[in-house]
Amino acid sequence: MRDGIFLYGHYVSVQIKSMMQYKKSFMLAVMGQFLTSFNTFLGMFFMFQRFSAVGGFTYSQVVLCFGIFLMAFTLAECVARGFDTFSSIVRKGEFDRVMVRPRGLVLQVLGSRFELSRIGRMLQAVVMFIYGMRTSGICWDMPRVMTVVFMVAGGAVLFFGIFLAGAALCFFTLESLEIVNIFTYGAREFGTYPVGVYGKHILRFCTFVVPYGLVQYYPLLFLLGKREEVWRMFAPLLAAVFVVPCYGLWRVGVRRYQSAGS
Repeated sequence: MRDGIFLYGHYVSVQIKSMMQYKKSFMLAVMGQFLTSFNTFLGMFFMFQRFSAVGGFTYSQVVLCFGIFLMAFTLAECVARGFDTFSSIVRKGEFDRVMVRPRGLVLQVLGSRFELSRIGRMLQAVVMFIYGMRTSGICWDMPRVMTVVFMVAGGAVLFFGIFLAGAALCFFTLESLEIVNIFTYGAREFGTYPVGVYGKHILRFCTFVVPYGLVQYYPLLFLLGKREEVWRMFAPLLAAVFVVPCYGLWRVGVRRYQSAGS
């Protein structure tokens, strides 16, 4: 484990040094990431100019929700970008080299791509979180601080699992499937608002199929004081279990893999 962490850190440091060779390009990429998510924020801002609340949630509460959800997604995308672009590795036959190296496959794919430019999006998420935290009227205590930590960590693991499952499907199709983007980038926009506002059927799907609700809606109710059941605080940890079947699909795909050539 220690050697794996050291190797991953080495992968990341090499890529950061490479990106810093082109500082202007890097800064433009960071700015672009910030502005991309800012469009979603503007849409939300203008909507709340006409409505005082959506589904019982005020503007400040929705900003807080989106900030936390965006932090979780951005963290996962930074780390798991190698899985998001995995189809090119399979299609070009480069996965053959990955398999013959004496290191874990997941670790090598993780280390193949690290998107530091996503800090632009993370910066926006942090700004929205601070604004929502200061204006939502939350009585902060240790359980609520831990709830935020669990939401970000559990959400990051959940999205990591989805990226991993999307990469696993490439073993069967050789190309990435656009439907996977519905559950990653689409979910990033979908998570602008608490999933409960979309109706009970969507909430059930986001609870028992792809558990976005466990890292967003249920703990958010506890965070805002709308519900006091303690289990809601730990709901994001249950969502993290979603990575287990995703990893199982990855193992099935690896066993099925046949070289695509070079």
